[in-house]
Amino acid sequence: MIRAARRRLLPAVAVAAVLLVAGLAFALTGRPPASRSPAATAPASPAGAAGSGSFGQPQVPQVGLASVRWSGFYGVELPVSAQAGPYDTSGGIAAGFAHTPLGALLAAVNIGVRANAQWGPRIFTTVIRGQVTGPDAATLLAGCQAAYHQAAQSGQVTDGQPLGTVDVTEQAFRWIAYTPAAAILDLVSAGPGYDGATVRASVQMEVIWDGGDWKVVAPPGGDWGNSAAELSSLAGYTVFPGQGGGR
Repeated sequence: MIRAARRRLLPAVAVAAVLLVAGLAFALTGRPPASRSPAATAPASPAGAAGSGSFGQPQVPQVGLASVRWSGFYGVELPVSAQAGPYDTSGGIAAGFAHTPLGALLAAVNIGVRANAQWGPRIFTTVIRGQVTGPDAATLLAGCQAAYHQAAQSGQVTDGQPLGTVDVTEQAFRWIAYTPAAAILDLVSAGPGYDGATVRASVQMEVIWDGGDWKVVAPPGGDWGNSAAELSSLAGYTVFPGQGGGR
């Protein structure tokens, strides 16, 4: 299993909503955000990090997006495909993805977004226990449980209900490496900053093919903020159909 390079933690000044819906529960560092270009955030070569065997001959696939449509999830528009999944969205989850690059991409987005305290324990507990793997999965679940408990108390949310909707767009992606066994990619979320300008964040995610479906590898330390970086440009990224680049 390949572990992606750890990213710099982001402050909560203007990117909280963006990181939230990317599935990120992150520490508030108070540091000024460091805007970085895509070239500056590229991780070490996947081939060099593939000593675990997940990547035999990694490649950067060409993925057709013609079948991608959008499905609403508590204010987030998520990409779905009749050909690549998810095939099961009952109970707020998203499961069943094609064993293809597009299936891996859609799994990363749909599972990653749901592995977050924002949607309540009925969703994040099921998702993390069943669709998130790796040594930090239990830490991710514990963090979501603690974050939800604290937010629910302060917001007077009861019965495990979601904490509310969000205004975020899943905007773009960039492949780092892919094989039929595992994939690494950067996902870009966009949302409004305090001054009305668009704020973007990129989170690096890994998925593996396990038990007949794609699963997301939990982030380092069970904290999505450790895999996130503020993004200053979409250069080098593929924008999802209909999402544009100038939100």
